[in-house]
Amino acid sequence: MSDTMLSSPVGGRPNMRKGEHQAFRMFFLGVIAAALAFVGYSVLADLHAVGTSGIATGAFALLALALLIALGFEFVNGFHDTANAVATVIYTNSLPPLVAVVWSGMWNLLGVLTSSGAVAYSVVTLLPVELILQVGSGAGHAMIFALLLSAIVWNLATWALGIPNSSSHALVGSILGVGLANQLMSPSGSALYGVDWMQVKKVFSALLFSPLCGFILAAGLFMVLRVVVRNAALYRAPEGDAPPPLWIRGLLIGTCTGVSFFHGSNDGQKGMGLIMLILIGAAPTAYALNRAMPDSMMPGFVETAQQASHVFDVHAQPMLKQPTAEEARAQVTDALRIKSVARPEVYAALSVLSADIAQAVSGYHSLHEIPAATVPNVRTDMYLVAEAIHNMGKAATFSTEEDSELAKFMKQLNAGTRFIPVWVKIAVALALGLGTMVGWKRIVVTVGEKIGKSHLTYAQGASAEFVAMGTIGLAEGYGLPVSTTHILSSGVAGTMAAGGGGLQWGTLRAMGMAWITTLPAAMLISGVLYVVFRHIF
Repeated sequence: MSDTMLSSPVGGRPNMRKGEHQAFRMFFLGVIAAALAFVGYSVLADLHAVGTSGIATGAFALLALALLIALGFEFVNGFHDTANAVATVIYTNSLPPLVAVVWSGMWNLLGVLTSSGAVAYSVVTLLPVELILQVGSGAGHAMIFALLLSAIVWNLATWALGIPNSSSHALVGSILGVGLANQLMSPSGSALYGVDWMQVKKVFSALLFSPLCGFILAAGLFMVLRVVVRNAALYRAPEGDAPPPLWIRGLLIGTCTGVSFFHGSNDGQKGMGLIMLILIGAAPTAYALNRAMPDSMMPGFVETAQQASHVFDVHAQPMLKQPTAEEARAQVTDALRIKSVARPEVYAALSVLSADIAQAVSGYHSLHEIPAATVPNVRTDMYLVAEAIHNMGKAATFSTEEDSELAKFMKQLNAGTRFIPVWVKIAVALALGLGTMVGWKRIVVTVGEKIGKSHLTYAQGASAEFVAMGTIGLAEGYGLPVSTTHILSSGVAGTMAAGGGGLQWGTLRAMGMAWITTLPAAMLISGVLYVVFRHIF
């Protein structure tokens, strides 16, 4: 890091080591050990619950390594991204540094535990269809290791330079790199098949919106505060180590809490979706289907599946020979690759798969009773039909009643395949929360000192945090991954510009270059790693 990036702030730097003690480090290491033991116990308990005595030693080793790397990504995400949430309370003396990061870590943990899971699977859908369906294959293992290691490497590189950067941005770039590398290694087909570009556009639009939203809204909120709230104390920088007035302190701690909570509920889900892919690939018997779905739901599920099969059959062309289940799976997979689902021949294939789903569930009365050998095909059918219904769009010519039937069926299919076990949420919550308490200083110093030329005031900190809290919370509700880093860092820049204190353009250029280069850099790293791992697995 350059000397410029390390220079002292105008208003003085808080004591970052205040409150640190050896006992805290020992407690921290103890929690990590307990968390890893909990993950191992949970996996073994799940395998035992479905009557699986175990999996091959090599497969179990790959599973353990993949889970460790996935949790490592969330750990790095914690100390890289969450530093943004605590920078304002630390630089306004609202909380001592150690108390701030522990407090933020706790609320990150709660955010993960209460998350909906929608973001988790919006990230997963960026991956190539064939890799999602064959995640237990060598290509699937190569995909998981490549994209996670790529995102971790880039996050650590930007952290080492003290540059706030988006973990979401790095992960999306890694996924794109894997998708493109997968297609380049394929013997035939369009290069566009390796990536779901429509989903990429949706996710990337949310990431692009983040910095603009943070800058404009935070600047606007700060200017509104100056007009509405005339208390001069709100617009002063802290004096020495003195804490702000009680009401200002409460406001800043409250916004820090909100950002931490919503960061956990949004960013924590990205690791969850990838962990579920890892578990499905290594132990499909236990994790491919949601065995927690109550048996009482099965009759209605079977009826809906039969009705959906009839709807598809009505819209299929009269065919001399109905496709087999294997042919239907291949046909729907190809249709999803090229995003051309609303065709009569695809409807015929979907009718077959829907009927197969109904037969499988009705034959065993619940998802829990489906034999291990049948589980992969049932999950594949459920995933393909749900994705096909989701991607039909306006090209489909179904009636309102038929649309309602298919939407109901898709919801039930997602409930059966898109689920997050409680222990996965707990493991990710611990990884993200513990990561918040480590390595946070570099990013905190950059956000607190190097974005504006003047020291952060109470109003500026509160405005940036409030905008970040609201934006991330809304994004989680809509299932969109957004960048905490982009929103909050650009929010601080917006308040500095609105306050007339000036901006440090060297830092902003470095952040801008990181934002621009993250996508191609992560794509390159993950693509190269994927090619290497394909020759190993």
